[in-house]
Amino acid sequence: MYNFKVPEQKRVRLIIHTDCKNEADDQYAVAHQLLTPKFDVRGIVAGHFDIGQNRYPQGKTTKASYDEVLKVLQLMHLEGRYPVLMGATTGLEDDRTPIVSEGAAFIIEEAMKEDDRPLYIGLQGAITDLASAILMKPEICSRMTAIWIGGGIYPQGGREFNLFQDIHAANVVFRSAMPLWQVPMDVYKQMSVTLAELQVKVSPYGKIGRYLFEQMVDFNEERGDDLSWPHGETWGLGDQGVIAVLMEEAEKTSIYDEIEAPCFDLTDGHYIYEKGNRKIRVYHTLDSRLTLEDFFCKLRLHYPTQES
Repeated sequence: MYNFKVPEQKRVRLIIHTDCKNEADDQYAVAHQLLTPKFDVRGIVAGHFDIGQNRYPQGKTTKASYDEVLKVLQLMHLEGRYPVLMGATTGLEDDRTPIVSEGAAFIIEEAMKEDDRPLYIGLQGAITDLASAILMKPEICSRMTAIWIGGGIYPQGGREFNLFQDIHAANVVFRSAMPLWQVPMDVYKQMSVTLAELQVKVSPYGKIGRYLFEQMVDFNEERGDDLSWPHGETWGLGDQGVIAVLMEEAEKTSIYDEIEAPCFDLTDGHYIYEKGNRKIRVYHTLDSRLTLEDFFCKLRLHYPTQES
């Protein structure tokens, strides 16, 4: 498939956390992560997305994400290759009480394993399950790094979809000792594409490529009466930010800032700058060319025809 190998000591362990049926870009990020030899994907956790959606009954969105992950794996001919876990079906009721779920238990189990390779969790939605894992087993904070696609624009913050799924959970994670790389809203929107581009570079390659394109077109048409979003012919593949930051060279420190971790106002999500929290990495630039072209090439290499 590839005419190169990633040395084992340079691979990283990765837990994928995804609200995979929320809209139409999570599926792209899940597929990309599974096609990337640098990543030893340890499992996939399905997350909830109740707040602000009207496609599924309340409490049923985690199952929708779970079923969508299984569909992506089937279309990629990867059935049974990875553990797929159900996360919490709702957000935390406060910042002290965890929700016990398969997903949270899996995060703890993987973090506590002895392995010299670093462990990351790529969070493409609500961070309820990571927050629950931290509350249940604080020791995991020194054993893994969290990457979160979420949070409002700095410095003020405010309403942002992933944050508003569970602000309590965000506060747990941001106040914890766990290393955290944040890709906020204005930054993850740098991963922009057009539907014409996806028709040419994604749709022809495999059953998965055709599905990725068609489900995005369907979602775009489904929301045709909404003048605010989506935009008709363009899309932001924001969840690709997880891949973008992990593929970057370690020496490229100019693309992020290190700041003392804020927390979030429970009413409107704006940042509250507390003193004494550990520093986190906040990205302001993503390499969209490197990331998206990498996905297009890997998709074509693995699935050279539409029926493959």
